[in-house]
Amino acid sequence: MSQVKHYPRPLISLIQADIPHWHVDLYIGESAGVSNPELLNEFGIKVVLNCAVNLEVNMVTQPEANVSEGVFDYGSGPVRYYKVGLIDGPGNTPEMMLAGYLMLKGALEQTLPEKPSYKVREKGNVLVNCRGGRSRSVTVVAIFLHLEFPDLYPTLMSAITHIRKTRELHPDEWFETPKPMLIELAEATVSMVKMLRQNGCLPAPESSLAEAEAN
Repeated sequence: MSQVKHYPRPLISLIQADIPHWHVDLYIGESAGVSNPELLNEFGIKVVLNCAVNLEVNMVTQPEANVSEGVFDYGSGPVRYYKVGLIDGPGNTPEMMLAGYLMLKGALEQTLPEKPSYKVREKGNVLVNCRGGRSRSVTVVAIFLHLEFPDLYPTLMSAITHIRKTRELHPDEWFETPKPMLIELAEATVSMVKMLRQNGCLPAPESSLAEAEAN
């Protein structure tokens, strides 16, 4: 079996600067990027969404007091960390991909309580990652951009095309960035969200809400 050539790309890439409504920057990265605290600080990242079921990142920098020996560290880190466990290939359910989109939007909308245990309170920029930052994370971000900003990204593929360029993915690897079955799942997710919106179960795109408020 021939192996696909690996093309270099940044550890973390800016995908969309100053997202309308939320006014933060949106990045995509790989495992070596999300695990680099200097890069997270350089890009002002305070929210991380890990899309890979087969990747764990220990981001605990402030362990809880009196942690017993022989257990994994738990406590606080430099970011607010979210995870949805997607497979980079067949085996995902439409509900899992929908969860990725909803978790990304939910992380942007979330309001933290005034309690000491919620240590990372800065708004900050957002990083969506998977192992390579070229398939699962691309899919989730493309769904988000298309659904929330249809004027900028009128189709799912227009969002994917934008991400391929800003993530600096080589054209020779576009056939699997993202994987075809993830694109199919993304299309199903978009259809589900639009149906839920029509039934009043989910709000309209943020771009539409902002336009309505302006008028």
